[in-house]
Amino acid sequence: VAKLPVNRNLNRYRDVSPYDHSRVKLENSENDYINASLVSVEEAQRAYILSQGPLRNTCGHFWLMIWEQNSKAVIMLNRVIEKGSEKCAQYWPTSEEQQQSFTDTGFVVRLLSEEDQSHYTVRVLELRNTKTGESREIYHFHYTTWPDFGVPESPASFLSFLFKVRESGSLGPEHGPSVVHCSAGIGRSGTFALVDSCLVLMDRRTDPWSVDIQKVLLSMREYRMGLIQTPDQLRFSYMAVIEGAKLILTSSPAAQQRVSSEEDSEPDLPPPPPPPPRPHLNDSRPNGPSPEPQEGASGDQQLAGGDHSTDQNSGK
Repeated sequence: VAKLPVNRNLNRYRDVSPYDHSRVKLENSENDYINASLVSVEEAQRAYILSQGPLRNTCGHFWLMIWEQNSKAVIMLNRVIEKGSEKCAQYWPTSEEQQQSFTDTGFVVRLLSEEDQSHYTVRVLELRNTKTGESREIYHFHYTTWPDFGVPESPASFLSFLFKVRESGSLGPEHGPSVVHCSAGIGRSGTFALVDSCLVLMDRRTDPWSVDIQKVLLSMREYRMGLIQTPDQLRFSYMAVIEGAKLILTSSPAAQQRVSSEEDSEPDLPPPPPPPPRPHLNDSRPNGPSPEPQEGASGDQQLAGGDHSTDQNSGK
């Protein structure tokens, strides 16, 4: 569906498209297409909508999707402008304008509060449906220091952001899936979803270290192509899962019981295992059917390569 002529101008990158079986469909729109995928990790009871950064002509569709899917939070992992290119439209109101209207889908977004931290900003937005008069509060978690094609400064800064999102309850099953996006919705977004899911699994299992991070990633790639774009992002994911596990497992009741039975001496955790061999990342087969060849190289073919893309924007 993403490749249909009517939808071409709704995709930020020519080589990043949602699979038909897992794409999010707009309900109250003449065209149901949006470049977003529902990614589920059943054992963790987690579901995320991984989306491209909205284009200027798809901001109204983006808020319609959030409304229809009953999402409580938007998790943004990029800056609007990176390396001189627009990676995402300004789809929420700034502190100067306070309010934005999207007449094509009938929504008004108002900024209620904004809290700046060193690595991220937390906003509370009011999303109002002008057709029904109903309003909802939406969290906007914006990680502001994640370099394009790179990794955060440290696992600690990323984990503090992830735990802030978790504290809000937005990722819980009582809400619709949170919307996670960067520019293409595969690299940084995939890293966030993978680390969060693996930490949930480690907390739930009797043997936390039985969680196979690569297996979780490959299962997530069945829902959206190319999740995790570079070896560095994959390596960072392993590091963040291990560092996060140290924090989570020692604070949960089950973990405290395990620790106390080991005479207060916690063994050193093993170093992060090496990332899977590069062919897993380059090969499109774990992601499902290979998309039709496009002009230029695809994002997954640029794993070690620099910040260039097949479209007007550089990087993802």
